[in-house]
Amino acid sequence: MIIKTLLYIPVVLSLVVLGAHFMRYGDTILVVGAVALIALLFVRQPWVARLIQIVLILGALEWVRTLYELLQTRIALGEPYGRMLIILGSVATVTACSALVFQSKALKGIYGLEQSAD
Repeated sequence: MIIKTLLYIPVVLSLVVLGAHFMRYGDTILVVGAVALIALLFVRQPWVARLIQIVLILGALEWVRTLYELLQTRIALGEPYGRMLIILGSVATVTACSALVFQSKALKGIYGLEQSAD
């Protein structure tokens, strides 16, 4: 039971950080969407798992886009960018990898994603 609960940590943290990112830019609808997706984790349906996986992949792409824009700005201004590159690159990687949690045997069972061997 504890292991199953721990599997949700990277997913929830990724959605919280993504929500904070959207809040920083004043996009209230996407903030509410991120919070709603956390609540949706309690709905044990296959479409929920797939929806959250898609959102996490799109979230990782948003981090890469943000990283690219900030990198271009810092290079143009002659500012240091190494630490930012590491941090945002790590956040993008963790967000993308969070989508893989739903491929675990435990969560496949919880969300009914297991294929029958017919």
